[in-house]
Amino acid sequence: MFNEERDYNKFVWEDLGDLESGRPNLGLSVPVFVYRLLQYTFRDVMITELGINKTNDIIIKAGSLAGRQFCENMLNRELDFNEFVSQLQKVLREQAIGILRIEKVDLENMRFTLTVAEDLDCSGLPPSDEVVCQYDEGFIAGIMEAYTGKPFYAKEIDCWASGDRLCRFDVRLQKDTE
Repeated sequence: MFNEERDYNKFVWEDLGDLESGRPNLGLSVPVFVYRLLQYTFRDVMITELGINKTNDIIIKAGSLAGRQFCENMLNRELDFNEFVSQLQKVLREQAIGILRIEKVDLENMRFTLTVAEDLDCSGLPPSDEVVCQYDEGFIAGIMEAYTGKPFYAKEIDCWASGDRLCRFDVRLQKDTE
């Protein structure tokens, strides 16, 4: 079952399993370093095996798949935009994913600038010469795609890892990136 070759994503939310019955003593939370240990060791091995561009592409695609599933299973997609953003902010904070703020909104063109503070991916990392939130780029784009039914693109323009104190993303419809 797990060794099958395929050219499509088959992950669905239910694949996460019954966490409460599976972890009756340890609970649902793990330290952030465990998440980063998984993410950054995968990233490091993929870069050495596949190169940086292919690695980033894979991580963005995985983030997008996760974002779509997250939106479909954790958020009410029937809300108007302002209510949806409020709910998203609340859920991201409750789940200790990050603190979302919207800086600019252009609903007519479906373009946004948003920030995420205290995010799982990079808040607190030492400065480096690279941005590292490709998963977040995909996650944000996936959430917006699931909410609107249209493909989105998110690009990190500021990152804690490159010296900023939060992560800032330019989010827009996919057609606007061509």
